[in-house]
Amino acid sequence: MTPVVVGDVSIGGGAPLCVISGPDVLEGLDAAVHIAEGVKAICDGLGLGYVFKASYDKGNRGLASSYRGPMLEPGLEMLAAVRERVGCPVLTDVHSEEEAARAGEVVDIVQIPAYLSMQTALVQAAARTGRAVNIKKGQFMDPHAARSPIDKVRGEGNERVLITERGTTFGYNDLVSDLRCLPILRSHGAPVVYDATHIIRHPGTPAREPRGGSPEFVPHLVRAAVAAGVDALFLETHPEPRMAACDQSSMLRLAYMPELLEQAARIHALVSPWDQGLRERDAHGFV
Repeated sequence: MTPVVVGDVSIGGGAPLCVISGPDVLEGLDAAVHIAEGVKAICDGLGLGYVFKASYDKGNRGLASSYRGPMLEPGLEMLAAVRERVGCPVLTDVHSEEEAARAGEVVDIVQIPAYLSMQTALVQAAARTGRAVNIKKGQFMDPHAARSPIDKVRGEGNERVLITERGTTFGYNDLVSDLRCLPILRSHGAPVVYDATHIIRHPGTPAREPRGGSPEFVPHLVRAAVAAGVDALFLETHPEPRMAACDQSSMLRLAYMPELLEQAARIHALVSPWDQGLRERDAHGFV
């Protein structure tokens, strides 16, 4: 696996664990910089890569009256300022071909939301930006089928593609994390990201309700996923989740990040050489 390089951060291919983290949606430049500086300091201390993430438009809110974000142009200005002031790559999601082209002029990683992961024109437009592309695997998608959007990116001549596991629909308003997905996704040859803070969301439930998510399970899922073998973690975080403008019931409190990331780094260092051996063995038949 060739690592995906964004700025001074390498993802996959034997690189240190990367952390893609930030608030669910941009709430203002000062708030974004505060979170980015906090997580980057943790990652720097642990020798982990760091990419700041935030949405300029949270287009799939449960209520039409909910805050969606600063929208495209103001949001991209904030993301560019975060990269300049904090010194880290930045990621955001896009919802149309036009947004992909514009965002690609600013951010380091263009993200395809899970609900849009099979939209061919959108995926191809993101690939044509030349930026790295992170595809969120749809909740409806078999991990084997995730090869299709990955190939759509590569078909545009862009090899810088990541695939993110963020859970599979499990009945109504619930998701399940099947760790078998992780080695299957890795078999597609792209670095694999694990999104523990969306897997514990209860889709369709207003985020302000306590039952909108179950963040108490995030640490368990993170430790299990790193042990199973991933290249990066996707963790939405906020200093005071209950005061956040979006996804209050599923973001991880910023104060909890140091201990969790230290555990993740130690597990990754332990299993990474063995994990590489498993993949090489599997290529020749595991049994």
